[in-house]
Amino acid sequence: MLESMRIVGGKPLIGTIKISGSKNMALPALAAGLLTEEPITLTNVPELADIKSMMELLSYIGADISQIDKNTVSICTKNVKFLEAPYDFVRKMRASILVLGALIGRFGSASVSLPGGCAIGTRGVDLHIKALEELGATISLENGYIHAQAPRDGLIGTDINFPIVTITGVENVMMAACYAKGTTRLINSPIEPEVVAFADLLNKMGADITGHGTHIITINGVEKLHGTEFLIIPDRIEAGTYAVAAAATHGEIFLENCNYDHLSGFFSLLQKTGTCCKKKDNGVLVGKAKSQETIIHSLEVETAPYPGLATDLQAQLMVLITRCNGVSSITENIFENRFMHVPELVRMGADISIHGKTAILKGVPKLGGAHVMATDLRASVSLVIAGLIAEGETVVNRLYHLNRGYEDIDEKLRKCGAILERFCV
Repeated sequence: MLESMRIVGGKPLIGTIKISGSKNMALPALAAGLLTEEPITLTNVPELADIKSMMELLSYIGADISQIDKNTVSICTKNVKFLEAPYDFVRKMRASILVLGALIGRFGSASVSLPGGCAIGTRGVDLHIKALEELGATISLENGYIHAQAPRDGLIGTDINFPIVTITGVENVMMAACYAKGTTRLINSPIEPEVVAFADLLNKMGADITGHGTHIITINGVEKLHGTEFLIIPDRIEAGTYAVAAAATHGEIFLENCNYDHLSGFFSLLQKTGTCCKKKDNGVLVGKAKSQETIIHSLEVETAPYPGLATDLQAQLMVLITRCNGVSSITENIFENRFMHVPELVRMGADISIHGKTAILKGVPKLGGAHVMATDLRASVSLVIAGLIAEGETVVNRLYHLNRGYEDIDEKLRKCGAILERFCV
């Protein structure tokens, strides 16, 4: 049975939302458990479908996983059984590809199915494969699987120049390079907070990594990694999503546990629309400026690698500026198929046209409730926000996407005054 969500719009969101741990940092952190036979304990792990999928894959490989409490997980891979990630696990989520670097790094061999996940355009693994080959791995593609084998004497460090920024590609190679002989330099590396925090985790496990937070990451190979404890950083995409919800509903939300610095560029964009974003102790207060409660100023923006506008916040921001005063534009530079939410927003009354990789939005006075279909994770939450500001009732179908990235979203929104319920069809 498929889940849907019924939303009655028109109420401002007012209250406090505690930001959960970062999904995009927790997933590689879980995979890093394969790098050592000693246990690693991760705290502030969000309870999400994607996290569950990764833990199921690790359990299949042979990890002993203990759920200490709702958001604390301990992983021990002392007794690995399989050096493979089968299709039935990997098809659910493309981040499963992260076990490739960990397995070939520690064990010298891996077989991983080509990944699945959101259908938001081509997100190939060719950059992962090419980089691992530059470390000396022999890789073949057979029957939908990546088969990787390190040389008998192990991987050899080298300079790897990524032609485009790839987060999971760099994280995969970082794990493999921890065990490579000599020095590896990853040139044109991403500087996202999740990548920086992941390098911090690997260093706590005994890796020798420097330069994270810059575009050149240097890894000196080590003989062995050990267990540790690590706190997962707050989820900046979740925080940005609720910030948009506060602004769009003309409400006011305190984002508890939000790291302002991780979202400073995004908050600057919100301020241009007429939204107030104030850094506070242990969080950020977001709300519409009192003198401009009905005015949303137009924007011309484009997605870009960090610190630019995250593609994972594009759909949410689009909902806010559907009601702008004038004409706005959003250009999507990361994925070529990430405007699938646009037809659904148009069904609700938005005036949006697509011109290549740019969406042109003419502000409308209101949106109206409708039955809409979620196509991917971020599109699903954008439609929830649209339902919160629309007149009447909105039903968002195919809600399983939402469960992959937003912990306790129903409860968090209800505590701020949202009227919504899930039901099965």
